[in-house]
Amino acid sequence: MKVLVGLSGGVDSAIAAYLLQKEGYEVEACFMRNWDALANNDYLGNPTIGDNQCPQEKDYDDAKAVAEKLGIKLHRADFVKEYWDNVFSYFLKEYEKGRTPNPDVFCNKYIKFDSFRKFALEHGFDKIAMGHYAKRADFEGVSYIYKASDKNKDQSYFLSQLNEEQIASCLFPLENIDKPTVRKLAEELGLDSVKNKKDSTGVCFIGERNFRQFLQNYFPAKKGQIIEGKTGRVLGEHIGVLYYTLGQRHGLGIGGISGEEDSAFFIYKKDVKNNVLYVAHAGDEELLYSDACYVDGINWVGPKPEGKIRVGVKFRYRQPDQYCDLSFEGDRVRLDYVEPVKAVTPGQIAVFYDGERMLGGGIIESTYYKGKRTDI
Repeated sequence: MKVLVGLSGGVDSAIAAYLLQKEGYEVEACFMRNWDALANNDYLGNPTIGDNQCPQEKDYDDAKAVAEKLGIKLHRADFVKEYWDNVFSYFLKEYEKGRTPNPDVFCNKYIKFDSFRKFALEHGFDKIAMGHYAKRADFEGVSYIYKASDKNKDQSYFLSQLNEEQIASCLFPLENIDKPTVRKLAEELGLDSVKNKKDSTGVCFIGERNFRQFLQNYFPAKKGQIIEGKTGRVLGEHIGVLYYTLGQRHGLGIGGISGEEDSAFFIYKKDVKNNVLYVAHAGDEELLYSDACYVDGINWVGPKPEGKIRVGVKFRYRQPDQYCDLSFEGDRVRLDYVEPVKAVTPGQIAVFYDGERMLGGGIIESTYYKGKRTDI
């Protein structure tokens, strides 16, 4: 069976390729180019590496070194337009609404498991494989994603928008392996370009950067008031509501009030229309809690439930499952939490689980506490 591995220039995808070779698959690799830093005029907060080499080209060189060491052919595919149209445009639109998007989820949906998958099929491959920590298995005739054995690295959350066809087409070689073992194998194999390389962070394919500076490329700074919601006091001035997140305590620029530190306050509401940030004192954290929410943009794997079901929900990556009663209302889902949950944030992704098995997910649309909407 021919398998095309998405080789990113990191250690996880390198070991994924090696493990597939070891299992007897006919393996080739492909490096995806999805972000054109020059065309998008963006190097802010993303410094060059070495001799004026941008990080993406360094990753490509690392991927080439891995492919050469493993003796596999390396392709290179360009999905810059697809990434802009389907992932980055969504990212910008969500920020413009004052929401907090998670583009990595849609990067998987539209790029790694769609554009890349089509590229693989067009080039005669039977399956694709990635360096994600996740499992794939069939249950009652349906292909599902399951949590990885290494719960500290489990990435099923980021695969919550994959449909059954996408799931069925993919192999996950790291499903039963942990990160220390991955690094140990890289050392033993002499994969010097990636064995000690740190895990990628930041926005999918764009990478680490000063995020506030990065957003200012697209949304010019617009100053406004920071108001303590309970008293109506104007505590200071912000540089633009789009640059802040719910629950944020640091970087508010309102320290020194009555001897209190900046972190004595937190953001609990953003008024995008009027460009106002509302903050509360550290003792009023109940303002960050909700006990119900609506989720739209639903991707559901397998048969939909006819009535209410109890599920585990992750409202953010690496959060322990929060137990909720889930019910469909038309095309969206209502979640009623067993216990109130802190900082459930519109624009973020809610992912639904039945134990280890992922049922799907969607975008948090609105939140409620004791029957009152809390996100407006």
